[in-house]
Amino acid sequence: MKLSEFDYTLPKELIAQHPIYPRDYARLMVLNRKDQTIQHKRFYEIVDYFKQGDVLVLNDTKVILARIRGIKKETKGKREILLLNYLGGYKWRALVSPNRRTHKGDKIIIDKEIYVEVMEKCTNGEDIIRFVANHLSMDEILNRFGNIPLPPYIKGKITSPDEYQTVFARKNGAVAAPTAGLHFTDKLLKQIRNKGVKIAYITLHVGLGTFKPIKEETIEKHKMHKEKFFIPEETAHIVNQAKASGKKIFACGTTSVRALETAATFNGILKPMQGETILFIKPGYPFKIVDSIITNFHFPRTTLLMLVSAFAGRDFILKAYNIAVKEHYRFYSFGDAMLIL
Repeated sequence: MKLSEFDYTLPKELIAQHPIYPRDYARLMVLNRKDQTIQHKRFYEIVDYFKQGDVLVLNDTKVILARIRGIKKETKGKREILLLNYLGGYKWRALVSPNRRTHKGDKIIIDKEIYVEVMEKCTNGEDIIRFVANHLSMDEILNRFGNIPLPPYIKGKITSPDEYQTVFARKNGAVAAPTAGLHFTDKLLKQIRNKGVKIAYITLHVGLGTFKPIKEETIEKHKMHKEKFFIPEETAHIVNQAKASGKKIFACGTTSVRALETAATFNGILKPMQGETILFIKPGYPFKIVDSIITNFHFPRTTLLMLVSAFAGRDFILKAYNIAVKEHYRFYSFGDAMLIL
């Protein structure tokens, strides 16, 4: 398929710059694949679409304070560090910008007694860096000097780091939030549980690759980025039991979908698993675990848009997106949501 087949026109003013309060008052577009209908709701009404025994799968990753600012020791030039992957000790794989002015051996001053040394320049534009701080742990460094790494298309400021975290975030490791989960409140999750729905958790640490554009015009040539994920035995048991009983699996976010489908056997059994996924879900993919998807509105010409197109059909998804634009839905990380049944 061609990349141009997954395009749509989005006015910039529809890109949400701030979250909605309460979180569950965001708009919810409900797509029914069976009868090809579209309904307009509020997110808190999502509880009506669950039945007793269904399973809601959430990604409990937590966004780390991955953006750190400093000054290059030799030139006093400003530098910004975006931490990508923790390598142990005080070492990270990171993006240091401006990259063309960053060299192996550079020292970037963070504070009086704390600096970052660029240990290696990688061919993909990333760097291997090491923090030098005798008296602080890595967690203390991040808590004191790190900032939430908001996506580049969000120009507005947030009042608290919690605004870019789900209420169920538990495990540090992401550099971007699993944004479909931002709409849930503790109250709404309690209402869903009270309906007899089981809530299960996976962990997929969202990486910078989630924003990576596709450069190949033929999408089959695109290589997916790696993302670390973990599916515990308890989650696998809950999902498999529900599937065997004819209940539905609701996956919150494309991250949950990728993790679940990566760990699925050909006959639809979910395995406990820990590793990295490079699964590229595009039209024609046979879903094995997921019955419904909760998601936000995605960038055009991206793997995320292709994933939901694989689930609901490209024409139906693009029709829904065009309606969303016409009805002034809010797009992307802080935007409104979609439920695909």
